[in-house]
Amino acid sequence: MTEHPTATWQAMQDGNAFYRRQQLYSIPGKLPDFGDYIVAGCQYGGPLALMRDNTKLLALGRLTPAAAKAQIQIYSPAGESLLSFSWDQGKIIKFGWTRDETLTVLNEEGIYRLYDLQGDYQQHSLGPEASELGIIDARIHDNGFVAMTSSLALLEVKGWEGGRPLTLANPALTQPPHAWCIIPPDLNVSRHVEVLLSVESTIYTVDNLESVDQRLSRGPFTHVSPSPNGKLLALLTFSGTLWVVSSDFQRNIAEFDASSVPEAEGNVLQVEWCGNDAIAVAWKFLVLLVGPSGDTLQYAYSGTPFAVTEMDGVRIMSPDICDLLQKVPASTSSIFRPGSTSPSAILYDAWESFSSRSPKADESIRSIRPDLAKAVDECIDAAGQEWEPQLQRKLLNAAKFGRSFLDFHNPTDFVNMGQTLKVLNAVRFYEVGIPLTYSEHNYASPSHLISRLTSRNLHLLALRISSFLSLKPDIVLKHWACAKILRDAELTADDEVCKLIVDKFEQLGGTEVSYAEIAKKAWEVGRSRLATKLLDHESRASDQVPLLLTMKEDKLALLKAVDSGDTDLVYHVLLHLHKRLPLGSFFRLIEDGGERLSSASKLLEVYAREQNREMLRDFYYSDDRRVESAILSLEEASKMNNPASKISSVKAAQKFFSEDKDRTFEAKMMEESVRLLTTQQQLDIETDGKITFFGTSVNESIRLCLVNNMAKRADKMKSDFKVPDKRFWHIKLKALTEVKAFGELETFSKSKRSPIGYEPFVRHLVEKGLPKEAVAYVARCDSPKRADLYVECGEWRLAGKECKDRGDKAKLEQLRRKCPNSMIERELDQILSTMK
Repeated sequence: MTEHPTATWQAMQDGNAFYRRQQLYSIPGKLPDFGDYIVAGCQYGGPLALMRDNTKLLALGRLTPAAAKAQIQIYSPAGESLLSFSWDQGKIIKFGWTRDETLTVLNEEGIYRLYDLQGDYQQHSLGPEASELGIIDARIHDNGFVAMTSSLALLEVKGWEGGRPLTLANPALTQPPHAWCIIPPDLNVSRHVEVLLSVESTIYTVDNLESVDQRLSRGPFTHVSPSPNGKLLALLTFSGTLWVVSSDFQRNIAEFDASSVPEAEGNVLQVEWCGNDAIAVAWKFLVLLVGPSGDTLQYAYSGTPFAVTEMDGVRIMSPDICDLLQKVPASTSSIFRPGSTSPSAILYDAWESFSSRSPKADESIRSIRPDLAKAVDECIDAAGQEWEPQLQRKLLNAAKFGRSFLDFHNPTDFVNMGQTLKVLNAVRFYEVGIPLTYSEHNYASPSHLISRLTSRNLHLLALRISSFLSLKPDIVLKHWACAKILRDAELTADDEVCKLIVDKFEQLGGTEVSYAEIAKKAWEVGRSRLATKLLDHESRASDQVPLLLTMKEDKLALLKAVDSGDTDLVYHVLLHLHKRLPLGSFFRLIEDGGERLSSASKLLEVYAREQNREMLRDFYYSDDRRVESAILSLEEASKMNNPASKISSVKAAQKFFSEDKDRTFEAKMMEESVRLLTTQQQLDIETDGKITFFGTSVNESIRLCLVNNMAKRADKMKSDFKVPDKRFWHIKLKALTEVKAFGELETFSKSKRSPIGYEPFVRHLVEKGLPKEAVAYVARCDSPKRADLYVECGEWRLAGKECKDRGDKAKLEQLRRKCPNSMIERELDQILSTMK
């Protein structure tokens, strides 16, 4: 039969407050005596880390695994061994826990490691300066630590990513403090860490900006301990006085003479807070609980106890037992306090009466009907505060009984409490050993509890709790898969492990688990083939590809990137491979990919064309792409100004075209182009650079020769480049007109029969505003067109005379209708009258 809840209660403050001693685990012989060890306890029902204290003699017959030199042993609160590892990095200065159960171990050289419960670690350093000075002490909190160097400077490390330490304000110490502690940033208004140093008779408060002397006179202090909420401090003087003050030293809360405890043996070992309202002072074999009014409660232990402050109590570990001391929660006190007449106490009594079929139940419910909803809520809360499943069930049944008399009551709290208790009872079981309180469970998230279970390799329990709380199983499955790979590193074939992992994920709905992270773990332990197989199941190419590159699975990485359709990812792979591989191997990889890597080849071309022409040239050459190489040479030539370089590039293009039997025409054109550029270069030299021939077309070069009185050169170019007569005559006509060399134009027109006729002469001269010079050439044009050409030159009389000579009366009448003025009209009428 379960004992009454008040059996472990003890009163304080004249019966106004009660504290209880809840036995969590009985662990006879599982743990050594803590007096021979340096111990660090993790909050939130976390494990203990023990290391042999080399300053103390070890009695024969008491050697345990943790007694070996430089070895740290980790136990659960239930006394089960979780991990043991040796330390090989110099003298350990301090070790402590973070909230996620990572053990931080710091040595005198400023090197610190972060161990998980599987023994894996990450190593960081405080830097060369700290290593040179040496570390003499440190204080560790959930999200960082503060280290003290041999020069008595304080270095703060924020987070666990290995960031550079920040030097706090200089407190100007001449010797190490008698005691010191830190108040974490999340408990400070300033959101910066605050260090409290016991120096002589006072305390210095140090942060990143200043060091302040609090001007106390009651020190020095042997212990300085902040409360869990950071608002109060417990200070123990050398004379044994326990003094409780506010953390700003403005309010004196309580005092107690710890030296007057007759049962205490030796020096005080620990001063820890029990929640935020009482203080546990530990000696060998004894823990004294000091209340707010100086009231005390004594608890005896068979060995040296070790206290760990919890959010709502203090966990006491000894070689034989694990206890939780805490103030009895308000809801529990309201129900079970002797003589309580609260509605919740009456409701619980009514349910017990109902269970024993007593009519008193109905009367009790009637008496609290106005406060019944409040009584139900208190019973639900009290169930969460209890550790015995039988009592939890009774309280929930009482709440359920009360709810049946309410018209409206939200069942959410009741259902949630049932779920929470089922989870808490499962993790409190001694084989799991996480004695989490209800308040701590509410403060942390369910996913945090799942992470704690997976870190212990309790995957089945973690999976069941995830399913029970409707959480995604992804975190559990991922950790299980990584653990499976590590555990079966040499025993199971890669195909079997891969199939087992994939089947398990599909069976349990781990659709969002990243196979890439699991594959990375497989690769890290040397199972590259398994890693590659797992990556085939990864749906996100952005996760697949980086790991494949790390594994040097270059072709597969490029194929996956191309298949994803993500151009940025393809570029990432191409640039990474270009940087790491020899150029020939890089190009061969792309060429060997064939059609599947054609898009990667095109993207490489686009990138290289814009950013790296040299790489594009090499790529075309290695791929035997002569036409593209020739076009690239021509593109480069078009942007060059230096004649020699330009000719060289065109020659290179000619060479590439000549190596392709289907490109003989292009090769011939490039040869002609080189000849033209060479001729133009010579012309530039002959004219001392006053006239720019280089880079112009054949037509333009001939024109430039003609307008600059270099007729022989023009004729030679016509001959050399086989310029047709018609084109040459057009060029010369325009060039001579441009320089108004009408005499030369006349001579040229008579030099031989014009291959273009003389109409172009007339029209071009008219177009350039030279009608008088154009008239001379009209007579040489075809007779049917002369009349119109004369009109274009403004010679209407000559046009009329031409019509008369040809006897074309209709044309003359047409001209008469178009004539611009009456004078010309009369003249044309006169000519018309002479025609029959």
